[in-house]
Amino acid sequence: MKRFLHSVLYLLAIHATGLLLLTVFRLLFWIDVRAQVPSELRHDAGAVLTAFVRGVWFDNVIACYVLIVPLAAVCVASLIGYYGKWLYRLTGGFFVALYAVLFLSAAANIPYFLYFTKVLNSSIFNWFEYGATTASMVTGESSYYLYMGYFLAAVLVFAFLVHRYGRALRRRVASGGQTWAQRGGILLVSACLVGLCLFGIRGRMGYNPIKVSAAYFCLNPVLNQMGLNSTFNLMASVVDDMRSENKTLRLMDGDEAVRNVQSYLGRTGIDGISPVARTVQAADTLPRRNVVMVLMESMSASLMQRFGQSERLTPYLDSLYRESLSFANFYSAGNHTNHGLYATLYSFPSVMKRNAMKGSVIPTYSGLPTVLRDNGYDTMFFMTHESQYDNMNAFFRTNGYEEIYSQENYPADKVVNGFGVQDDYLFSYALPVLNSHAATGRPFFATLLTISNHPPYIIPPHFKPQTTRPEQQIVEYSDWSIRCFMEAAAREPWFENTLFVFLGDHGKMVGTADCELPQSYNHIPLIIYGAGIEPEERTDFAGQVDVAPTLLSMLGIGYVQNNFGVDLTRERRPAMFYTADNTVAARDSTHLYVYNPAVPQEFCYDTSGGKPEPAVMSEPYSRLKEYCFSMLQATEWMVQQGMTVDHPREKK
Repeated sequence: MKRFLHSVLYLLAIHATGLLLLTVFRLLFWIDVRAQVPSELRHDAGAVLTAFVRGVWFDNVIACYVLIVPLAAVCVASLIGYYGKWLYRLTGGFFVALYAVLFLSAAANIPYFLYFTKVLNSSIFNWFEYGATTASMVTGESSYYLYMGYFLAAVLVFAFLVHRYGRALRRRVASGGQTWAQRGGILLVSACLVGLCLFGIRGRMGYNPIKVSAAYFCLNPVLNQMGLNSTFNLMASVVDDMRSENKTLRLMDGDEAVRNVQSYLGRTGIDGISPVARTVQAADTLPRRNVVMVLMESMSASLMQRFGQSERLTPYLDSLYRESLSFANFYSAGNHTNHGLYATLYSFPSVMKRNAMKGSVIPTYSGLPTVLRDNGYDTMFFMTHESQYDNMNAFFRTNGYEEIYSQENYPADKVVNGFGVQDDYLFSYALPVLNSHAATGRPFFATLLTISNHPPYIIPPHFKPQTTRPEQQIVEYSDWSIRCFMEAAAREPWFENTLFVFLGDHGKMVGTADCELPQSYNHIPLIIYGAGIEPEERTDFAGQVDVAPTLLSMLGIGYVQNNFGVDLTRERRPAMFYTADNTVAARDSTHLYVYNPAVPQEFCYDTSGGKPEPAVMSEPYSRLKEYCFSMLQATEWMVQQGMTVDHPREKK
């Protein structure tokens, strides 16, 4: 047993040495990139230490990937009583070879980040096609020699120490027999060690294994990314590239799509930003009102009595709808929560099943959170679940939100399932946070994402529903939670100076499927409520991409708009387009066009009678097709070109 424990200590010594050297690389990284960090953060020891601690966390994940094979080999060899020198020579060589790769990645990451402000990722493989050119670029730049020196020094130090550890170990172990009791002890300890190593690979105990998002803890991109292990990020980005939803969309020619969108939106673009950008002038006479936005999980319009629901599931939302600026023909951009958040907050359409927020390289967008933050608003996002779900923590911290509240902030006894806390607790937690921000005198923008109307449905014991089916009871509960929040908010002094926005993140299947893409999946309510807003129901077509420009217009804030939304207080759309996984659709008051590019097959429906009836392709459907295809392809074109911000892009 003693020989086995010495072998384990040998592996742990190598593991710890690898972590130490990777931490040294992070220190070298910090020395070189700290000039990119504002002075106040550069000297914030707590923030810098947090980045280093998260770095060790990610380094340990990668180190456990390296450790698992030697650990398993040593455990098996110990069970049969083999402790020969070749076991440790091969083990040491394995460690040196793999850590050389890790050190190469860590060294290369420093100049890569200095140039691109991004951690090493799969984009480096684009250079492999031009191997000779890339090699000459690397070897011809004298500043890179320093990083090559870091790499060589790390490999030599590591190899030397591994050799010394091996020599020390071989003096303490020798092959020989062992009792069955000793084997039993070795087996038990081995199982625990392998389990711990697998846990290290997973990185955390939560609902999801560790993702890039876990490194993000503040608004500064350098400190956020400093916690990432470059090899982990590289591996994650390769996996991202392999996901089917990230394949390039090809509905039509990109340049043609952009010209069409310019015509639809009446824009000529701004040089250096994008062909759809425009400057929106401020209305300085309007007061700076707070904004509280609630994205309601799976809140299809078909769940409301206003839109034909026979059961009284949403009495509060129905009453609020009548007292607000409301939209009868409003549609979600997609059929997943990430689609709704992305489109609502940043006014870019969702492209099929793609999760635009998810990726090891965090994209940068301008939108409602960034514009409000830049205009002096405190920005907060409240969710019920873990913050790294759908990469929300990293994406939102990068794109305008100063504070993120999630399952990590809530008491453990309030977590009811894998999606965290229930709606009424989310609202009760958020209210005092909003009060504290209101007390500062600065305006605030708070986004709250509910979850209860998502399986598994959990009805809290303190709520007494009127219906009997769980899928209806949960809608009643969600509506009740919003009522309680609004009644509590109405007692606060900031209530009268606040715009409240309620909309679904997407819809859900309600009733029966009457066409290729049932309306209930994407038809959602939009309700804008606040003091001084005249109650009105608008019937023109609109979508989540229009929320941000509409709210900014109502707030009177000037900005550079660089997205696909329209100001619904001043502009009208001829139709609305949306997607649901592999399906795209567009509709006006009497026609619905649906297309599945994976098949490919298209469907036309006449909706003039209230229900979709199959129809043949004709001019109205061709117009809808061109409108939908142009919007989505132009979105793809702009994202690929990096035209997602409201200022001129840096030229590389």
